[in-house]
Amino acid sequence: MSDYDVIVIGAGPAGYVCAIRAAQLGLKTAIVDKQWLGGVCLNVGCIPSKALLRNADVAHILRERGKEFGFSFDNLNLDYGVAVKRSRQVSDRLVKGVAFLMKKNNIDVHMGAAKVTARDAVDVTDSEGKTSNLSAKNIVIATGATTMVPPAWKVDGKHILTYLEAILQPVLPKSAIIIGAGAIGVEFATIWNSYGVQVTIVEMLPRLVPLEDEEVSTELARAFAKRKISIMVGHRVEALEATDAGVSLRASSEKGQVTLEAEQALVAIGFRPNSRGLGLEELGVKISDKGAIEIDEGMATNVPGIWAIGDVTAKLMLAHVGSAQGIICAETIAGVETITLNYEMMPRATYCQPQVASFGLTESQAKERGLDVKIGRFPFQANGKALGLGDYAGWVKIITDAKYGEILGGHMIGPEVTELLPELTIAQMMELTTAEIARNVHAHPTLSEALMEAAHAAEGHAIQI
Repeated sequence: MSDYDVIVIGAGPAGYVCAIRAAQLGLKTAIVDKQWLGGVCLNVGCIPSKALLRNADVAHILRERGKEFGFSFDNLNLDYGVAVKRSRQVSDRLVKGVAFLMKKNNIDVHMGAAKVTARDAVDVTDSEGKTSNLSAKNIVIATGATTMVPPAWKVDGKHILTYLEAILQPVLPKSAIIIGAGAIGVEFATIWNSYGVQVTIVEMLPRLVPLEDEEVSTELARAFAKRKISIMVGHRVEALEATDAGVSLRASSEKGQVTLEAEQALVAIGFRPNSRGLGLEELGVKISDKGAIEIDEGMATNVPGIWAIGDVTAKLMLAHVGSAQGIICAETIAGVETITLNYEMMPRATYCQPQVASFGLTESQAKERGLDVKIGRFPFQANGKALGLGDYAGWVKIITDAKYGEILGGHMIGPEVTELLPELTIAQMMELTTAEIARNVHAHPTLSEALMEAAHAAEGHAIQI
């Protein structure tokens, strides 16, 4: 029996960050994971996918825009296997970095499947079937989430895939159907299309990236159509099955049914929290019908000493939100000063081409709440840095309260907009207004000038448009 102040179950961005912060605060800490340090994000998710997207960007420029940039090739060869190999190297480097951080902070690492047997006890069974008994004053659940796949859709890793098989396969199909137009769906559409795969996106809701501002969806649809990505929104998938040639999909809409065929299908319709089978129900931990562990603003469950962070809480299934929850959880356990999170104002980033970045209320949400809003816009087509990059589709849109100037939300689509989010989110957090953003001198030429110009527009005195 090993005694700890904190045991964190799950070593993804929520779990390992929580463990580090707990150790920094002088708590004897252990972390448990059944598969890998870094979780899905570092190993088969957000990190390797960004490496693939970088390769895809280069591939798209060479294949489709070479003449514009003065490149020409007699026989252009794009080796997707090399891109996958590079993505694995990037992932491995960061995973080793997490292992180093565990050692640096004197955090004990236990690899194996965890089960909470009491409010202060965890059993860990390793790959050889050996079980270790651990105890702790506090147990933090950070077990993440799993891809949702309807039972009738048989994922075989060859014809029907989830993100896991898709991110690891070294050879691409000639054609693919992507079910779901959220972040994973549009990012893989970008990657595969860049290498010449014939991509069709099927989405049940009436637009791409349906959780984003409506104008973002329209702009992304325009960009995808230009890249010859087929888009079928408002279509519910009725059947999906593997065939000798690949896959067959039947979908229905208001106009009737349609059957699609391709070599592969990627299922990207959402995630379900990994809360079952951990022993939590037996302890009386409250779990929603959809599997989310219920927590308060300090990440505590209803059972004293049991905490939960990250995707398993389903508050907002984003790595950076999980990390922020992890820090707050550790600080709450240690009894030191901390903060609370406003989940509505958390940054959201999607790395398709063009990129999408947002936070806060959409224009329609603000109006539905009866708020009188002002909108500041600025197109990247009028931004010198974007024009120089040859990447100027999209715009910045800032939503403010007309009476008080409070920033209610920001929505961007265009070049590297995911890197522009922090200025807006910190402005909102610190209660700055668009007038103050507009007065902040931005270096020229930079993409960030688009934020300044949109702020000027919100104040009613646009400069460059």
